[in-house]
Amino acid sequence: MRTLFIADLHLSEHTPEITQGFVDYVAGTASGADSLYILGDLFDAWIGDDLLDMPHPMTEVASRVAGALATLADSGTAVYLMHGNRDFLIGERFANACKARLLPDVQVFELHDIPVILMHGDSLCTRDEAYMAFRQQSRDPQWQAQMLALPLDQRLELAKSLRQQSDSANADKADEIMDVTAGEVIRVMAEYGVTTLIHGHTHRPRVHDMVVEDMPARRYVLGDWDTRHGWDIVIEEGAWTPQLRQFDITRPPQA
Repeated sequence: MRTLFIADLHLSEHTPEITQGFVDYVAGTASGADSLYILGDLFDAWIGDDLLDMPHPMTEVASRVAGALATLADSGTAVYLMHGNRDFLIGERFANACKARLLPDVQVFELHDIPVILMHGDSLCTRDEAYMAFRQQSRDPQWQAQMLALPLDQRLELAKSLRQQSDSANADKADEIMDVTAGEVIRVMAEYGVTTLIHGHTHRPRVHDMVVEDMPARRYVLGDWDTRHGWDIVIEEGAWTPQLRQFDITRPPQA
């Protein structure tokens, strides 16, 4: 068994190198894996699954991504998608096009009968009160339905405006506000009775040693992809410890 985890690719029509790196990763690194988990922000923005029908540069990117994942799924690798803070409007239609399963915000993954929590990670950043308020609003089904009912051009402008507002707001925030809250991490892990957490979102790849309810624990943070490097976590057959890896995006690992 080989299980892979990635997050925070932020694909768009403006990131052709990262898109190519992702396609190469899926065709090479993920080939033959038992499963591939994409833990949010596969796309830099997602304005609705009907984008697949629209004449827009992003449509080509989305179709290429869906095709690569569907081919991987057809080969026997289970593909899982989780919403991020940028692509929370991904729906069942796109997931079906990828032949993937959409995951909830918190997913328990069994590793050798030991539970592991998978998350995007944004819900752990509780000190960012402005973002947490937006997160609550954006996950509301009624708000999402209202957004998806808007014409495509309005949704595109809204997504652009939200990205600009986010970038501007983040530039003025202290680093610790945009990172996870340690107490919230421990609370969630204790609630689910786990000692291992894997997430993305913060773009701060690292393995954190912790203590949860007097038990040694670890938090694995995936890195974001850029035009030079990608990040993943791999769990190999017979191994318990997840391995966090950085790699050259033009030469992704073969396994």
